[in-house]
Amino acid sequence: MSGIGANIRRQRERLGWSQARLAREVCRAAGVTGDPVGRQEVSRWETGKRTPREWLPFLAAALGVPVDTLAAPQTAAEPPLPTLADFLPAEDPLEPLRGRTGGRLGMGQVDDLQQRVHGLRLADDFLAGGDLMRPALRELRKAVRMFREHSYSELTGRQLLVQIGELAQIAGWIASDAGQHEEAERIYRLGLSAATQAEDRTLAGNLAGSLAYQLSNIGREVEGLDLSRAALDGAGPDAPPKARALYLDRVAWAATKAGGTENAQHAMRALGEASQALSEDSDGIESPSYLYWVDAGELRVMESRVYTELRRPLRAVPLLREVLSEYDATHTRELALYLSWLAIAYADANEPEEAAATAERMLTLSADIASERTAERGRVVLARLAEYADVPEVRAVLDSAAA
Repeated sequence: MSGIGANIRRQRERLGWSQARLAREVCRAAGVTGDPVGRQEVSRWETGKRTPREWLPFLAAALGVPVDTLAAPQTAAEPPLPTLADFLPAEDPLEPLRGRTGGRLGMGQVDDLQQRVHGLRLADDFLAGGDLMRPALRELRKAVRMFREHSYSELTGRQLLVQIGELAQIAGWIASDAGQHEEAERIYRLGLSAATQAEDRTLAGNLAGSLAYQLSNIGREVEGLDLSRAALDGAGPDAPPKARALYLDRVAWAATKAGGTENAQHAMRALGEASQALSEDSDGIESPSYLYWVDAGELRVMESRVYTELRRPLRAVPLLREVLSEYDATHTRELALYLSWLAIAYADANEPEEAAATAERMLTLSADIASERTAERGRVVLARLAEYADVPEVRAVLDSAAA
């Protein structure tokens, strides 16, 4: 990152502006119409891929600082921590077409899209990624075409971007569950672009946190931890308590997967902060509808998973048993996933018979679920049970799985 680029980003973040907002303010300061400067151009300035040159005076005017402040060399000893802007797509997948032929949209069409997005999210509670992948992608492509090909008011356009962001979050989650990780990452980044352009920091945090969760689970732990922290910071201290609790949970998981004593301590702190954040929620505080599932039970699930990953079964087992005793049995995929953690925790506690019984139940539940995430957890459980292959109950589970 160049000195000018770092200074532009620092001043933009001081004002709490998105890159899209700064682009609009620069055009306004220059007195030009249209969009000769867009979010992508601001991103290129900040990353040093381009130099503002003739736009520098207008950048300074928009940011309310002297030109010298932007041109001054960097003196910081350490590079800045990544922000959400660093994870946006290289090119803008939502750039409207110059010649829009799709007619004019109103809020009615956006409301219809919102209902379909919510229906898809509820379907994900009961169906796996392999079952929902095609309808999710179909809805996402349709929504992007609406944004690019139609005309609309500024308010309608912003609400359409919000719905594209929400749709991308659930579509990305579905793709990830189906094992389509590259596709999921592309979808998440598209959604992050939409949420950023809509200046919805809470939604941007949800998308970034979802991608961070995937990265942490597929061997890209350092990226996952950086992005989970950026998601939390980007959402800001004024995010709804449920949102902060969720983003802190994702930081805890990313730190756990990253490994090491320091990260384990970081994970424990994040879990405590997540619980504190959720305790600040109340009926009078409005949260986005997509956070309907975030509650104390979900925080206990993450806490138990962290303890399992850290090989602390005496803490993990009671938490998981409590959660499973209260869990809705119709949510088969989640039930199977949580049972997989309990099986591992029993194995770590040197209780192979209990581990075998739990694993058998988990494998039976997941047999007909089109979820690569669940299948992978089954493989992890069987590999852990193999260490107790001489125990008859374990041997029976291993033989059954092999058959």
